[in-house]
Amino acid sequence: MQYSRRISLSLTAAFLLLVFGMPLSQAALELARGDRPHALELLLHVPTKANLRQFERELDNAAWAIRRSRPWMQLLQFTVLHHAGRDTLPGRNGWFFFRPGVRYLVEPLPGPARDTDPLSAILAFKAELDARGIALVVTPAPGKASIYPEQLTRRALGHMAPMNRHTLDLIARLRDAGVDVVDLSALFCGSERPGLYLAQDSHWSPEGMERAAGAVARHLFDRGLVKPGGTEYAERPAPVERLGDLILMMQSPPVERLFAPERVDCRQVVQADSGTLYEDDPASEVLVLGDSFLRIYQLDEPGAAGFTAHLARHLGRPVASVINDGGASTLVRQELARTPELLANKRVVVWEFVERDIRFGTEGWQIVPLPPPS
Repeated sequence: MQYSRRISLSLTAAFLLLVFGMPLSQAALELARGDRPHALELLLHVPTKANLRQFERELDNAAWAIRRSRPWMQLLQFTVLHHAGRDTLPGRNGWFFFRPGVRYLVEPLPGPARDTDPLSAILAFKAELDARGIALVVTPAPGKASIYPEQLTRRALGHMAPMNRHTLDLIARLRDAGVDVVDLSALFCGSERPGLYLAQDSHWSPEGMERAAGAVARHLFDRGLVKPGGTEYAERPAPVERLGDLILMMQSPPVERLFAPERVDCRQVVQADSGTLYEDDPASEVLVLGDSFLRIYQLDEPGAAGFTAHLARHLGRPVASVINDGGASTLVRQELARTPELLANKRVVVWEFVERDIRFGTEGWQIVPLPPPS
């Protein structure tokens, strides 16, 4: 009890130092340089909500003391309180989770509204593609907490019911509306689960990604949407070591030094005859839209080892792609509307988005008209 009281007093003192000491030291430094203290800006403008927020942002960016101490305060929060910052949640057994992904699972969804209803946006996009004779296949990527809730909290041990009910509800609504869906949640939960996601990262592992690519390829073949191509690909090992994005999100080098990089056993896709690394082909009959679940391993290190490369390996043909981190709900369709020539010669569009975007997608779920077919 005495030890806990000392920790509490120490944290209180550190907090008070941050609140009062840093603004005073910042003002003293600015006066010493002959500058007007930044805090006076607050008195020179009408205190509207926008001005106050702008002042807060500028003060935070200008405060050298805060910038220098923030990593160490984050280290103190992490080691003493097990608090990992705004976006990272510590789990069990060295696992970390993306906080918005967990919020998506446990919080109720808001009611359908303009630009927030995935079904309306997806149906509008399907209608645009139907008019061009192009099939649409939707592929929601389950979040890490949906597949491994027991690594987030001990309370989920033995929990058998699906965690991502919002995703399953959307899949049911899409199928009822005639949308073709590959249910990766059912695939992952119904298979051996070890190794499908990275412990330090919010994304799937190479194993999880390759299972997803294989499932989508089988779906395209089974539905007769594409035929096996004539390009023969091979794989070659390309292991990398990297700190996961959930560690880097804490923005604290002292915290990062607490962790060893995670080994990731990637497999690059190469041309079987030449050994040349896989490259997308904009003229392909298959266009893939997606987010960072497609970017990882493909555009990141080691390259040519991500979803599109392995989908192409299974299909025996290269694919085209539009990838936008966090923007698979709307931004990829906006980019496609700006470059409609990508739809030339297409037979099918595969649209991947991580399930949390059903609620938290960047720019929501806008209806994005495509230019008229040429």
